[in-house]
Amino acid sequence: MTTPLLSLRGLTKAYPGVVANDDVSLEIGRGEIHALLGENGAGKSTLVKMIYGLVKPDSGAMEFSGASFAPQDPRTARAGGVGMVFQHFSLFDALTVAENIALGMENAPAMSQLAARIREVSESYGLPLSPDRIVGDLSAGEQQRVEIIRCLLQDPKLLIMDEPTSVLTPQEVSILFETLNKLRSEGTAILYISHKLEEIRILCDAATILRLGKVVGTCVPAETTARDMAEMMVGTTLKTPQRSGATAGEVILELNKLSLPPASAFGMPLREVSLSLRKGEILGIGGVAGNGQDELLGALSGEIRANEGMIAYKGLDMASMGPNARREIGLLSAPEERLGHAAAPDMSLIENALLTGAVREGLVKGGILNWSAARAFADQIIEAFDVRTPSAGNAARSLSGGNLQKFVIGREVLQRPDVFVVNQPTWGVDASAAAAIRQALLDLAESGAALIVISQDLDELMEISDRFATLNEGRLSQPRPAIGLSVDEIGLMMGGAHDEEVTRG
Repeated sequence: MTTPLLSLRGLTKAYPGVVANDDVSLEIGRGEIHALLGENGAGKSTLVKMIYGLVKPDSGAMEFSGASFAPQDPRTARAGGVGMVFQHFSLFDALTVAENIALGMENAPAMSQLAARIREVSESYGLPLSPDRIVGDLSAGEQQRVEIIRCLLQDPKLLIMDEPTSVLTPQEVSILFETLNKLRSEGTAILYISHKLEEIRILCDAATILRLGKVVGTCVPAETTARDMAEMMVGTTLKTPQRSGATAGEVILELNKLSLPPASAFGMPLREVSLSLRKGEILGIGGVAGNGQDELLGALSGEIRANEGMIAYKGLDMASMGPNARREIGLLSAPEERLGHAAAPDMSLIENALLTGAVREGLVKGGILNWSAARAFADQIIEAFDVRTPSAGNAARSLSGGNLQKFVIGREVLQRPDVFVVNQPTWGVDASAAAAIRQALLDLAESGAALIVISQDLDELMEISDRFATLNEGRLSQPRPAIGLSVDEIGLMMGGAHDEEVTRG
């Protein structure tokens, strides 16, 4: 038999209160795209961190190309032939593509030579990049290309990819898959982590499933349904979100020609955004990342003050209200960036529950913090939304991305908002947790709340939305009933086509 490129034997890693990986073994062959699947907190991140030298195993062994492999740090792992593209990009917006790539290389060549190599390698793999462009001006998909090219310039034998399509358009996903298939044909192995199971079925040769830190099964994705893989991950039957079909009530939120400058030097201005939102309704807003999603949520939450246009909540002009005042009267929000924006990384879950729940949950009285009530609220969130953590006293940064996402969404939903605005509610969340979050949003709407759900997951928006609109270059399309919208119509809307063009299309 051919010697596998990477062999893991009995890898175990424990942290206080939790065993992240428990006797994990798997093999990856040369030229194989191998999926690593599991629900949030299953141990996927810890496992790839051990392979990449970020974490040392407590026991077990690794072999790479038939030799013992125990990288002391990422530099050692890269020198041994392992590259990794993280879910969260590590790029400097104000620097050029070439400057960012040089920072990630051990012995970067002269800038002119590096620029030539970037052009050569990026075009060879169908990911064309201009080395002189400022990274902050790039789309999310183009920024991912920078990370991939930085890895490819170091000629990896194994490429680890963590949620690589979470910020990509369908067209960019197709281009990425062409690149990965080319790498496979050249003998490069790829360890692929994703919650998008239909993509796994299309792309991957084999899959290893983790649950609670243990390997619970393997499969050939092309021969296994997405539902079967999801149920292997969670160990139970997967529930499909159910809609009630309730009729929307009176208008509760109105925007009229809302305009504001970009949130950052590389952001997108909002341009005369108008909409009306009714009680019991979910308005889904799609669009490619960077087209004004963060700015719209900031304007609605009160983090960004709009100087043009109107935001009326229950007929009340909210222009002068900050985030706390808006929360107090019932308009709550959850931003896309969970770690650092939605949650303070080094604060405990109790403290993070207190940050947004202080007023509506009565956690502060007479200037005194009620810590027992705050702990009870945090425990309620953890239980209701199945947040995997040893304790509410653990820091937010200690949670996996998906579990922190469940905590953030649960914290807001349990405060019973009248209007809830959320950006990327299921980003980086496994199939079971995503279904639970979507059901929670549907239940919230059924209780009479009005929701604006901003997402790049079109399947998600079509599943839960009553009406659908898109953001393109800061402009919001006219909302349309979600039922009956075709993929072609959605594509035209995302591309900025006017309503009459969409109808003709």
